[in-house]
Amino acid sequence: MNETNPTLARGGVYLFALATIAAGVFDLIWGEFEAAHQPIGALGDNIPGQKLFAYITAVWMIIAGAAILWRRTRRGGALAAALIYLVFGLFWLPRFYTAPRALGFRLTLIVGVLAGMFTQLMVVAGALVLFASFSNWSYKSRTVARWVIGLAAVLFGLVHLTAVQGVAGMVPKWMPLGGSFWVILSGIAFLLAGLSILFGILNRLAAHLLALMIVLFEIILIPMAFANSGNHIAWGSNAYSLAAAGAVWIFASSISLDSALPAVVRHGSALP
Repeated sequence: MNETNPTLARGGVYLFALATIAAGVFDLIWGEFEAAHQPIGALGDNIPGQKLFAYITAVWMIIAGAAILWRRTRRGGALAAALIYLVFGLFWLPRFYTAPRALGFRLTLIVGVLAGMFTQLMVVAGALVLFASFSNWSYKSRTVARWVIGLAAVLFGLVHLTAVQGVAGMVPKWMPLGGSFWVILSGIAFLLAGLSILFGILNRLAAHLLALMIVLFEIILIPMAFANSGNHIAWGSNAYSLAAAGAVWIFASSISLDSALPAVVRHGSALP
């Protein structure tokens, strides 16, 4: 894809860029932050100039995504995207105080808030891998991305498995075996993918499968968006999911085939 790291998947880069542009367009159309993935409301109910900030954010995301599509500006676009998604991640910080205060301290609540924050940080990680592919920071960025994306997947799995009934309500009625089955299955898949990425066991395959699973969630999200055509969150969730899938895809393709194998395979078994 570029002189420094030709292995990064074009599909992941373009998916990430187009999804970032789409999220910016939705912010521009609604003239507001998307509450589920850009929770500026956690900072307060009456933030001065919030509408103006939403428009600035929208333009920022559109320009960042467009810059990623063009090879000569891709590095700057990746950095700009990483910064704005990092801001969205920081929006979650007040909820570590306000959520337990309002709802009572529960471990599952903290896990849920962490998962919300990591939904943004995993996109930041993918953007940083793309940015670092133009320099000699690729290894360091991949290490950071491995921990962030791996932990994010584990947290998503825990949320699914500890709130089965709540998440099951999002599963379409037409899917066989019932919503709870798919929530538990996807929760286990998230956990296995996260642990595989964290421990470096077939992590390239796990990351690619994780990206694919996130894309498959669009089967649920796209109909929800059309059914709620005036709902910013419904459309924004689609854009975010595709950006997350693109970020994981970028990370997956940055893992060398050699490092994706368990050490016993790379170097040979120590057993006679």
